[in-house]
Amino acid sequence: MHTFITVYHKGSFTKAAAHLGITQPAVTQQIRGLEAELGKALFDRTPQGAVPTPEAEALAHDIEGPITGLTAAINRHFDTSPSNRPIRLGGPADLIAARVLPSLGRLIAGGLDLRITLGESDGLLDDLKAGHLDLVISTIQPRSRGLAGTALTDEEFALVASPEVADSLPPGSLTTEGGRTLAKLPMISYAESLPIIRRYWDIVFDGPPPGPPAVVVPDLRGAISAVVAGAGISVVPTYLCSEEIANGQLVMLLEPDIPPINTFHLAVRSGTLSDTRLSRLHAHLVAEARHWTSGRSDRSSRPVR
Repeated sequence: MHTFITVYHKGSFTKAAAHLGITQPAVTQQIRGLEAELGKALFDRTPQGAVPTPEAEALAHDIEGPITGLTAAINRHFDTSPSNRPIRLGGPADLIAARVLPSLGRLIAGGLDLRITLGESDGLLDDLKAGHLDLVISTIQPRSRGLAGTALTDEEFALVASPEVADSLPPGSLTTEGGRTLAKLPMISYAESLPIIRRYWDIVFDGPPPGPPAVVVPDLRGAISAVVAGAGISVVPTYLCSEEIANGQLVMLLEPDIPPINTFHLAVRSGTLSDTRLSRLHAHLVAEARHWTSGRSDRSSRPVR
């Protein structure tokens, strides 16, 4: 099929052979074998070259995408020259979109070949260990044998609500009753287990969250959108919602003296930084990460409850 697609584009058995690095008789033999198997002629041999038949046009239209993808997959995993394979980076969707890709703009424009996988840290670290990824930005410190991690930056968490939802709380209730006063408000989470919310409640309210989430959306930007729309409350990283806080779409319900934080780690398989391309990207991410979540977000001028 790869030979067929090559002849289709080159319009010549001889040119296809030169492109594929095989002999012209080998190309002829493969095309004749394919035609015999399909029971249809695929090319008309003319003085101008190999002209595809209508059946060949239809076949090429349907299989070109899959054949190109299959070839790329084989090259990624089995090409013995590392420089010919894209670097495979994994990380959380919100951080990749909001911080990582903008910080890689110049490298990508300069020729960086990158493939990105989005997901949660535990699964991405498993893929890294199995060799399916080269770098992972993880909220979990890698501890598995064969993996090495570098601390990148800390993200700070904030308990947020829309102004309307914030106004529905009795004045001073968070100070006197703590997290219990939020028990009837819908909770928006990015995972069923409430990982960020649970961490915040443990540190700030010294107990578990009041109940299961009302909405689960596996992207913190989606959670922020729901809270802005007045759907409920959530705990989100301040770097993702600083604009909404600054323009009054969101209100921080509390400002703890020591806000809960989490650390991002850049994980690789031990020894792989000997690859120059990988080490260059690793160093760039470590340097850029200092600016991803630096500084506390702008605060709303509304009083803290």
